[in-house]
Amino acid sequence: MRWPREVPELGWSRGGDRRVSVLAYGVGLGFRAVGERHCVGARGNVCPLGAVVPGRSTGGRCAECARLDRAHSVAADTMADDPRTYRVYLAWFGPGMVKVGITGEERGAARLREQGAVAFSWLGRGPLMAARRTEEVLRAVLGVPDRIPYAKKRAVRGQLPGPEERAGAVAELYARAAALEGRGWPESLERMPLEVVDQVGVFGLDRAPDADADPAPGRSVREGGTAPGRSVRESAPAPVRAVQELVDGGVVAGRLVAAAGPDLHLAVADGGVVVLDTRLITGWDLTSVTRAAEVTEATGSDVRVPLIDIGGGGVQGGLF
Repeated sequence: MRWPREVPELGWSRGGDRRVSVLAYGVGLGFRAVGERHCVGARGNVCPLGAVVPGRSTGGRCAECARLDRAHSVAADTMADDPRTYRVYLAWFGPGMVKVGITGEERGAARLREQGAVAFSWLGRGPLMAARRTEEVLRAVLGVPDRIPYAKKRAVRGQLPGPEERAGAVAELYARAAALEGRGWPESLERMPLEVVDQVGVFGLDRAPDADADPAPGRSVREGGTAPGRSVRESAPAPVRAVQELVDGGVVAGRLVAAAGPDLHLAVADGGVVVLDTRLITGWDLTSVTRAAEVTEATGSDVRVPLIDIGGGGVQGGLF
């Protein structure tokens, strides 16, 4: 799952062949998992062991490939001489859930979309180590984390407050962070002005489940964005189930109504919305499920994709 622009994309590969599917809200999506799940390798290289990985792993890599992949990432702090410009951002995912992070300036807001940030603002820009130092200072002084579990983000995504409250939470965090300038804030980091970008429209979280129109692209609150005072709970139903893992022969089928980070929100036959974390599909061989009769047949069979309550309840059996 990728967010290079303001629409989600799925990347597919078989051997050396690669392609991209641009997803659209309101369109059906269906596939069947086949065989076993294998490690996806590291940094574009295949896993030398062809290792089988657990169905519930969101990494999709064996231990060795995971180690190699992380060793060359910015998060591993092994790239101190990186000459690129980095940005520090402040992100809001739901009530009480804010974080600080960094991303390469050339990536724009892709990192924020990949994480499922509902609203965010840039804080500063500068060299990698200055951005990293600022991130560490803010985490320590303001008591904000550098990561939030996806399970927590999903749990609140269907009950978000209105745009003013979302923007206010980001603005409050920005004011607290800006007040630290000159007190542990690296001189080489240029502070950027507050501009809250709301991504509810980008993610489709403001759409009714039967809406077929594409979501409006994200805009800053001062430029309009979501209608003032409108709460997401007025139009978008809260997803209550999530796919726990894929299994051989298991079918996933539904209509895409929203997406955030790695998650696809699928409207299903019983009228509910189920979340598929696309990190769970990496490493699987997938075949298309295109005919309605085929989906119905699979749904009524004893082949099952385990589901779990998003609110932390018990595991549910059955397909969706």
